[in-house]
Amino acid sequence: MSREALLENVTALLADAGFLTSERCAVRPKGFDLAARSGEDLLLVKVLGNVDAFDAPTGGEMRRLGRYLSGTPLVVGLRTRDEDLKPGVVYFRHGVPAIHPDTLYDLLVEDVPPLIYAAPGGLYVNIDGDLVADERRERGWSLGRLAEELGVSRRTVAKYEDGMNASVEVAVQLEEMFDEPFSDPVSVLEGAEEVRGGEPTPDEPETDPDPETERLFAVLSDAGFVVHPTERAPFKAVGEDDDRVEFTLLSSYATFTRAAEKRARLMASIGRVTRTRAVFFTDDDAGRDSVDGTAIVGRGEVADSDDPDHVRDLIRERSEEPQEA
Repeated sequence: MSREALLENVTALLADAGFLTSERCAVRPKGFDLAARSGEDLLLVKVLGNVDAFDAPTGGEMRRLGRYLSGTPLVVGLRTRDEDLKPGVVYFRHGVPAIHPDTLYDLLVEDVPPLIYAAPGGLYVNIDGDLVADERRERGWSLGRLAEELGVSRRTVAKYEDGMNASVEVAVQLEEMFDEPFSDPVSVLEGAEEVRGGEPTPDEPETDPDPETERLFAVLSDAGFVVHPTERAPFKAVGEDDDRVEFTLLSSYATFTRAAEKRARLMASIGRVTRTRAVFFTDDDAGRDSVDGTAIVGRGEVADSDDPDHVRDLIRERSEEPQEA
């Protein structure tokens, strides 16, 4: 299956599951292919035939965007270099969960989350250690007795009960032995940090913006925005407004060409899904105040302003109000 066909299938699957999806990110640079939301669940989705093509810089960027936008970065693919992705298994590439389309269907349409994840050494499950301990004690078994039944050490059983995950083989043994399910779902929609047990999001990359972009960031900082530069997104930065816990998608100063208009429309589409405002700063007169909900603001309107409220008001007046989606 071609990547384009796979992307179409994933987009249709998300729609069938009740997700609002953005336009596809057809402009470069792009770390993700589309944003999708259902209620409070926001996904930033990258679609690849071979998930090994997903590199570390893109993984770091998607995880940072997930943190800024309170969303989950997700790779959907068919295979690795060595094998096909197994349905029902969560893989990881650079800290981002990667799943087969069938796994996505089960999760979003059938409401059946995956129970297995891949890690160095094999396939594993999250087991309920407290439940294992309760069942063992109810039978009057010692740690040593359970260890003998499982063919592992006493120390390993103690770790299982303290929360260490188990191989699929051990999980199956436990469930057959006690006739009780012990596996907890892999929380794909809870964000990459939750899935990976608190693995920290990579720090922001060192950037060397051009003078105009640097000036733009300074204007926004003076207006009270916390500006997070991006490297692989269709927008130059994410600006956090502490007063209203509002995020704004930003593009650098640019001449308002047809290509810029296309980018502004894409930013508006992403903004509707991520519940953010979008703004495009131009270095000339674009002849309009907005494009599909993206605010268009000229250099001269903000560059010399010493009034932070003026900058905020321009963005809010010209951009589309974030809506519940």
